[in-house]
Amino acid sequence: MAHVEINGEPATVEDLHRAAVWNYGHFTSMQVRGGAVPGLSLHLRRLREASAVLLPDAVPPSGDQVRTLVGQALGGRDDASVQVTVLPNPTRWPDIDIMVSVDEPVDDAPGAPLRVRTVRYERELPQLKHLATLGLTFHRIHARQAGFDDVLFAGRDGSLLEGSVWNIAFWDGAQVVWPDGPLLAGITMQLLRLGLRRLGVADTTRKVTGESLNEMTSAAATNSHCPAQPIAAIDQTAFPGDHAFTALLRRAWQEADREPIRPAR
Repeated sequence: MAHVEINGEPATVEDLHRAAVWNYGHFTSMQVRGGAVPGLSLHLRRLREASAVLLPDAVPPSGDQVRTLVGQALGGRDDASVQVTVLPNPTRWPDIDIMVSVDEPVDDAPGAPLRVRTVRYERELPQLKHLATLGLTFHRIHARQAGFDDVLFAGRDGSLLEGSVWNIAFWDGAQVVWPDGPLLAGITMQLLRLGLRRLGVADTTRKVTGESLNEMTSAAATNSHCPAQPIAAIDQTAFPGDHAFTALLRRAWQEADREPIRPAR
């Protein structure tokens, strides 16, 4: 069962109601294992930078502040799924509230390969992981109603960008290819790119379109729940059931630095 705290105190019904009905803020999601988080410094930077954009009058959360609040909410747990959400406080503006949600850890093993369809859609402020999720949820629901597992967004110019709650990586036979365009540079994506470089595997960022999918031999979805979820097909373009690409991404994931979530005493 999820445990939720706001500013270090158990969340009240009033707190949760305000967070639910005032859909403004930003967040980051992380998996804690053995009391450590892959790329914790990147999560903390995400919270600072998003606060500067969405809540410019507020003092952004510090790394020590976030680590203290998460460590307290974890209690004695060393393994958990954690979401840190930064919200405006309407009664003490420009103060912010930091909500920490702790739930059971998620198994990062990939599921069955996904079949996804493309939709023309660009999120508002796509570089941010914010709470305005109506559009992406709408398109994901309708893709599932049409018999697909998920949705992949294409920009106004037709270039492929990102999935509903994940980034997409391709293999073109020589290197890993990440789409270029207005999208969220996910923490898992950033860590995979660092890991690939440590392994000596080339990767690049370039424009990818539906027409250029034939140049790719494999595709995978990446997010904090699973660093390498294979994709079986995008629209009518099928990818072979070759596990070498997802195995490569998982090796890159193992290269990520794990940082303690609790502050040093």
